[in-house]
Amino acid sequence: MKIDKPWLDQYNPGVPAEIGELPYQNVADMMVSACQKYADQTSFVNFGKGISYGELDQKSKQFAAYLQQHFNTGDVIAIMMPNVLQYPIAVLGILRAGMIATNINPLYTPRELKHQLNDSEAKGILIIENTAASLQEVLDETDVQQVITTTIGEMVGGLKGLIMDFVIKRIKKMVPAFDLPQAKKFKDVLQAGQKLKFNKVKRNLDDVAFLQYTGGTTGVSKGAILTNRNMVANVMQVKLWIGSELDDVKQEVAITALPLYHIFALTANMLTFSYYGAKNILITNPRDMPGFVKELRQHKFTVMTGVNTLFNGLLNTPGFSDLDFSEFKFALGGGMAVQKSTAETWKKVTGITLAEAYGLTETSPAACINPIPLDNYNGTIGLPIPSTLCQIRDDNNQPLPVGEPGELCIKGPQVSRGYLNRPKETAATFVDGWLKTGDIAIMTEEGYFKIVDRKKDMILVSGFNVYPNEIEDAATLHPNIIEAAAIGIPDERSGEKIKLFVVSNDKDMTDETVIDHCRKNLTGYKVPKIIEFRDELPKTNVGKILRKDLRNEELSTKAVN
Repeated sequence: MKIDKPWLDQYNPGVPAEIGELPYQNVADMMVSACQKYADQTSFVNFGKGISYGELDQKSKQFAAYLQQHFNTGDVIAIMMPNVLQYPIAVLGILRAGMIATNINPLYTPRELKHQLNDSEAKGILIIENTAASLQEVLDETDVQQVITTTIGEMVGGLKGLIMDFVIKRIKKMVPAFDLPQAKKFKDVLQAGQKLKFNKVKRNLDDVAFLQYTGGTTGVSKGAILTNRNMVANVMQVKLWIGSELDDVKQEVAITALPLYHIFALTANMLTFSYYGAKNILITNPRDMPGFVKELRQHKFTVMTGVNTLFNGLLNTPGFSDLDFSEFKFALGGGMAVQKSTAETWKKVTGITLAEAYGLTETSPAACINPIPLDNYNGTIGLPIPSTLCQIRDDNNQPLPVGEPGELCIKGPQVSRGYLNRPKETAATFVDGWLKTGDIAIMTEEGYFKIVDRKKDMILVSGFNVYPNEIEDAATLHPNIIEAAAIGIPDERSGEKIKLFVVSNDKDMTDETVIDHCRKNLTGYKVPKIIEFRDELPKTNVGKILRKDLRNEELSTKAVN
């Protein structure tokens, strides 16, 4: 099937259509080459403590040597922690040991943790003490042979690290009591690894690097198989896309607020920015917005990744607009739609256009990115990056013409080969080398893609398709609406009617004000009929608004009534 590629004409000068032969056989070799090239530069900083690329090389090697003594090549090792210095050391160590990493959200319940450990067949786990009680509940029901624990302050070290851990454990009571008598301490593991011989393992492009779980918010999570080829290719694709915007001579400073266990931050911040020798500032708790802004004040940052809610939260935090943006080069938003109101305010405050990117766990994740630098917000997810094909298809898997909404399908070297031990879901999602994303999109004449919405989130009003993103985007254009989420609820007359959940900074705002505002920006059948004000909206740990939870609340309320 011949694919038209109008997007190639929109590429910045120097960006090639294809990435060519990959320069590394695996992720570990790619990262180690960066560690050796930038050995004297700071790699990651957390709570004011930094480690150099040379230290990252050394400590990851120690961790790898320890793992090789206790596990076999190809074993799966789980990591369950927020953004702390231990994370990049552990990931690189696992990969260097010839093993597979699986990232676990530290907010998971014992049930969710047990599912992922068993589904991935994890043999070991490195876990932050704050969540160790959840592991204790399910450990005997898994194949995990060894547990390694760590604390928030362990790598910060010194008196500061001890005080941090004391406050977290004794004063803030953020570490529920647990009993894992066989567990090893991370620092003891590194010391043991120092005395052990590390054996370099040959891993090739088709070997699995990560089992990255996805879909936990919509049911049982599935492990997307991400190979070394997927990950190395995506880094090279993004590197070519960014081109000379990032500098490996004058060190870049990257703000890493999204958790590294999320595929966006894993590939963009840990892998790609490290490939440039950037200094990654790890933000452990970005939900503490005043603390986040205080940390930003310490750095002349050059790049930042995030989701719309994160950027929006910063814009609504006192002190953010007073920061020094003189070195700021670009901000990349993904994970959810970047809203026009957020993008316009961001540009006004920082002087930088918030560029939207698009990807999925199954695409490692980058598939489409807006040109960088971007002059102005354009409401699209950008263009397919080098070596990537995108096509809009109907329900019969047939291509649709320009401007027609349909399912976005993606093909490229970054696309996963499927889900672990789930042949049915794999066959339904990965068809003839193409990934069926489940996102409804259109392609413009120029080759830009625009997400209209998720298939499952679409609202049907009197036979008309209504996409929540459009309603939310229109609602948040109001200066007093901070966040909004639209869902469809059953209606005898129209099939479904639209309910809008609103977070406002004006306690006197009324339903009528919101509806009148929406009426000015939306055609009649798209205007919400019911408004509910909330102090906050349910979100994933990465900041994605969970419309599913709001729909479930509505169903529960209706069932009770």
